[in-house]
Amino acid sequence: MKHLKFVAGAALALGLAASATSAVAQDMSFFRIGTGGTAGTYYPIGGLLANAISNPPGSRPCEEGGSCGVPGLVASALSANGSVANINAIAGGTLESGFAQSDVATWAYTGTGIWEGKPAVEQLRAIANLYPESIHLVASAGSGINSVADLAGKRVSLDEPGSGTLVDARVILEGYGLSEEDITPEYLKPDQAADRMRDGAMDAFFFVGGYPAGAIAELASQHDVKLVPITCDEAPSICEQYTFFAADTVPGGTYEGNADDVQTLAVGAQWVTSADQPEDLIYGITKALWNDNTRKQLDAGHAKGKSITKETALDGIGIPLHPGAEKFYKEAGLLQ
Repeated sequence: MKHLKFVAGAALALGLAASATSAVAQDMSFFRIGTGGTAGTYYPIGGLLANAISNPPGSRPCEEGGSCGVPGLVASALSANGSVANINAIAGGTLESGFAQSDVATWAYTGTGIWEGKPAVEQLRAIANLYPESIHLVASAGSGINSVADLAGKRVSLDEPGSGTLVDARVILEGYGLSEEDITPEYLKPDQAADRMRDGAMDAFFFVGGYPAGAIAELASQHDVKLVPITCDEAPSICEQYTFFAADTVPGGTYEGNADDVQTLAVGAQWVTSADQPEDLIYGITKALWNDNTRKQLDAGHAKGKSITKETALDGIGIPLHPGAEKFYKEAGLLQ
């Protein structure tokens, strides 16, 4: 597990904590959120949530314009390899929580799909469904790729091992009658794949995440690219076999040079943790996630932040809720 960067809020919190008395510092606790690569959507969203739930010793009270997070909590968002890696780290005790695609979380908990033959992660628990993650297939405009079927014989990045994107890319290839043997596969993060495409050494790459994705937006501003549609009309077996996929649309204009809406599929981005985490802590985190102060931070902080709503917090969750989260949702009237 790579621990590359702390978000700014967490770094500030650590600074505050360092100046606190040792007695106060003893009341401080740490909570890590495993995200994805810095060029994707998980990382900036993780930074927003880490700031929202943190309330280090010495902070001004919420009612006085200070932090509205969990008293004594210092949260940090860590860049990591994505869904699979985050779940493995939670299972191994090296992360308190992380983001994962709904499909990957369900497979891990049940020991099915990509987890078949491996021990099920039976302690995996959900805090919230966050937002839809759109499956992007980005192709160089000069590649001649207009459909997933056109990837045959092309240089295609499927994302790195441990990512949910790699899992879904394989499912989509199969749905269109292809396998990794039919393409020249590479396994790169989206920013690395974008660099290769810029240099003329990559024809297409997959990325699963909320739009607009930073690496794709930057690439589209410098290089002619197209989003390739992915639909269950073209490949019905995908949605018949994997019911967690939902139809989705990337609006026209999201990326430069792509003026028209593009049909694709999506999975839910979910915040997951372990059943071993204390009920009171996860209750406090869930409550902080959905307070009015966090709402303002989400709306202003990222284009996908507006999609993170209390009303959709339980959508598409295929694993048990953590008891602390469940307690909050019952109090909020979202669960019976």
